[in-house]
Amino acid sequence: MLAIERGRRGVYNIVDDEPAPVAEWLPALASSVGAKPPRRVRGWLGRVGGGEAALAIMVQSRGASNAKAKNELR
Repeated sequence: MLAIERGRRGVYNIVDDEPAPVAEWLPALASSVGAKPPRRVRGWLGRVGGGEAALAIMVQSRGASNAKAKNELR
C-alpha cells in the first residue's frame, strides 16, 4: 500500500532481506512450469562455456533487491 499511496512512479521489489540463490529457486521454477530440472555444471566448465559473467550470474546472483522499497517507503 505504501508504494501505491506514497511511492514514486516505477517498480518496487517487495522481497525478503535474504534472497535465495539461483540453485534454490531455479529448480522450483522449472518444476512449476513443467520443465526438466536444470543441469548442474562444474564451475570451471561453466566458465569455459559461458564466460565469467554467466558463471557469476548463476552462482552469485541473488535475484531482486528490496533496497529501493526500504529506502523510499519508510
